[in-house]
Amino acid sequence: MPNKTLNKPSNETPLLQVSDLTKHFPVGSGPASWLSRQHSSRQLHAVDGITLSIQPGESVGLVGESGCGKSTLIRLIARLIEPTSGKVIFNNASIGQIPVGMFSRSPYRADLQMVFQDHSDSLNPRFTAFDTITEPIKRLSPSHTKPQLKQRAAELAQLVGLPSELLSRFPHQLSGGQKARVGIARAIALNPKLLILDEPTSALDVSVQAIILHLLKDLKQQLNMSYLFISHDLNVVRLLCDRILVMYLGKLVETGPTDTIFNHPQHPYTQALVSAIPSFAAMPQRISLTGEPRSPINPSPHICRLYGRCPKGDDRCQQVQPELRSINDSHQVACHYPDTL
Repeated sequence: MPNKTLNKPSNETPLLQVSDLTKHFPVGSGPASWLSRQHSSRQLHAVDGITLSIQPGESVGLVGESGCGKSTLIRLIARLIEPTSGKVIFNNASIGQIPVGMFSRSPYRADLQMVFQDHSDSLNPRFTAFDTITEPIKRLSPSHTKPQLKQRAAELAQLVGLPSELLSRFPHQLSGGQKARVGIARAIALNPKLLILDEPTSALDVSVQAIILHLLKDLKQQLNMSYLFISHDLNVVRLLCDRILVMYLGKLVETGPTDTIFNHPQHPYTQALVSAIPSFAAMPQRISLTGEPRSPINPSPHICRLYGRCPKGDDRCQQVQPELRSINDSHQVACHYPDTL
């Protein structure tokens, strides 16, 4: 039987449990209109039956090419959009029962925060750094006095390495790295249990990226948060994450400890990703996937999503879609022919 539960590093109750989470977007076949989309039989399968868990204090990386569904998945988990189906259990509560429009003011929002990809777009241009950092405190913990807010803002600025004199500045007066620090300070203001990071360094210069990544690594250790870290850069998740989930066209295709995924990748898609890392000794030869990705619109439930690009593909792959199965207690792969390249 397929293994539906991803590896759990401990016997603790997971902080986050996602079960068969699905998001399909209607695709209009005629003129672009809300009505044509709502009644369309054509569905874009952005996220298709994802099951995962994250333990307290664990850092999990979610990797895959652009368009694989990573951003949609984290927006479902963060209750920014409604799923088509599936469950999200966070801190022993079914947060999927809370309407998206009400979740931002629910008590669970304080424990589940996000750091966004584009720090310029995610910061209100009319807010100073102080306003931005203290906004979630004012919204979810309104009993704080002004002196308490000032003290907390100063503490957070120190935690993220932001000079206190920059708290009075607006976003256009800050550098990219400073904006990133403000966004991180805002996200940790209420001591969340889970921090979702959507490619938080991709828009930064390389030199600044390294500084912010090491800051995030230090903060995780200091605050004992769990991370769900989204990236297309495997070297980034290798630095920060205990475990990696590999996603392709709405499906998880491989999961396992970071060292295992890097040194013993089993799925051909993972092998191609790892082999693309320059000078990575475990995969000395580049593994190429030929052809174009399959359409995510009304995909066949029987055909492997990688069929047509995969060097292992045969008739079985065209007839039976592989599901995640355990190779050992901590490593799962969705492939009929793992590690045969």
